[in-house]
Amino acid sequence: MMSMMLGAFMAILDIQITNSSLKDIQGALSATLEEGSWISTSYLVAEIIMIPMATWLAQLLSVRRLATWVSFGFIVSSLLCSMAWSLESMIVFRALQGFTGGALIPLAFTLTLIKLPEHHRAKGMAMFAMTATFAPSIGPTLGGWLTENWGWEYIFYINVPPGLLLIAGLLYGLEKKPPHWELLKSTDYAGIVTLAIGLGCLQVFLEEGHRKDWLESNLIVGLGSISIAALTLFVILQLSRPNPLINLRILRNRNFGLSSIASAGLGMGLYGSIYLVPLYLAQVQNYNALQIGEVIMWAGVPQLFLIPLMPKLMQIVSPKLLCALGFGLFGLASFSSGVLSPDFAGEQFHVVQLIRALGQPMVMVTISLIATVYLQPEDAGSASSLFNVLRNLGGAVGIALLATLLDSRAKVYFDYLREAVVPSNPQVAERLALLTEKFGSDSAALGKLSETVHQQAMIMAYNDAFHFVGIVLAVSVLAMLLTRALPAGATGNADAH
Repeated sequence: MMSMMLGAFMAILDIQITNSSLKDIQGALSATLEEGSWISTSYLVAEIIMIPMATWLAQLLSVRRLATWVSFGFIVSSLLCSMAWSLESMIVFRALQGFTGGALIPLAFTLTLIKLPEHHRAKGMAMFAMTATFAPSIGPTLGGWLTENWGWEYIFYINVPPGLLLIAGLLYGLEKKPPHWELLKSTDYAGIVTLAIGLGCLQVFLEEGHRKDWLESNLIVGLGSISIAALTLFVILQLSRPNPLINLRILRNRNFGLSSIASAGLGMGLYGSIYLVPLYLAQVQNYNALQIGEVIMWAGVPQLFLIPLMPKLMQIVSPKLLCALGFGLFGLASFSSGVLSPDFAGEQFHVVQLIRALGQPMVMVTISLIATVYLQPEDAGSASSLFNVLRNLGGAVGIALLATLLDSRAKVYFDYLREAVVPSNPQVAERLALLTEKFGSDSAALGKLSETVHQQAMIMAYNDAFHFVGIVLAVSVLAMLLTRALPAGATGNADAH
């Protein structure tokens, strides 16, 4: 279990770890900003295709064989990324890294459900929570530190030592089982193809849509259309077959269905916050990667100490109330971030990040347990696939919506402010006079005033974006309050009622 959690941690960490170093990587590979975005997109696309396929591959090859193979592939692809000689080679190697890493996440979740006895499952979920929240929180920090001090190649070298430890742990801890090649005869190949095409196109649609102005691009329209058609066909196939690739019927389970909605909201909140805070600090406050990482750490490090306490706390407080409270604190942190001003920078984010750090463990440890407690053991694989895909898709949708929201609202606010910034306004005239005296020319003063107006418009747009994240998390609070209470003993306390 510890080895598998280490694998999930590495896979989730590598989603975010390149974000702080993209400029350096782009420079080394002679890539533009738009081209460099594919370094992250290729990883996410390959990962989200692999997540739902991991269960089928584990049945076919055995968990031990699959986990060992993908762990070895993850190490090799990490080394290849560090040696990339062009943008195209980096995109291919990152896709391979995402594909192999994508299997490690659902395997960790599935092993928690099938290997641990019910009264220890809360501890397993606490371990999984540490990978799912702590990894993205420290990813930009670790990436920024390694790039600043050692060079961008080290964000890939760092995977080798824990990767070798991971393989050793898997070979020692998982029992040998023969592969079941006979499953190839009854495999839902149409389901695999439609799901891979649908999720792959959807991920690229969400990642690249904002950069290409959404429906103004024929590529984005085409990807969206293919995604809708493929995923619709996938759903029809899964609901019409006796042995589907993923059992979508488990979404009718009250706890799993509501928790899945909340999980998508969690993805929006988790990845949305990690997207907004660094972007705001870079764009508005001119922070470098290391300074941004220091701010993000305030949400990451405290969770290391809080997550181990959650299983005990779940024996005292109802898990669904604890989960709702966690979403509430996470939402409060988002609304508290929506009061930005030119003076609101890193230090002001510390309290907000601590509130977020208090809420996230409450959610991550409880939500998986609440979702799966009433499912049958044979549905563990489908539950793992759906739950992790929905969280990742929630993050992708959230970031796409937030990027579009920031752009559109900034334009609206700039037009609104520009109407008030006219020479006939006494305050504007006074400000221009002061700026002219300071910079020595009218043109420089006007340029500085325009820069200030743009900055204010961006700040107001960021406030709207944080409020949007807060509203999404409020919906998740409601979803968790509507779930059924857990049965006695599910939290590790045999006397619980």
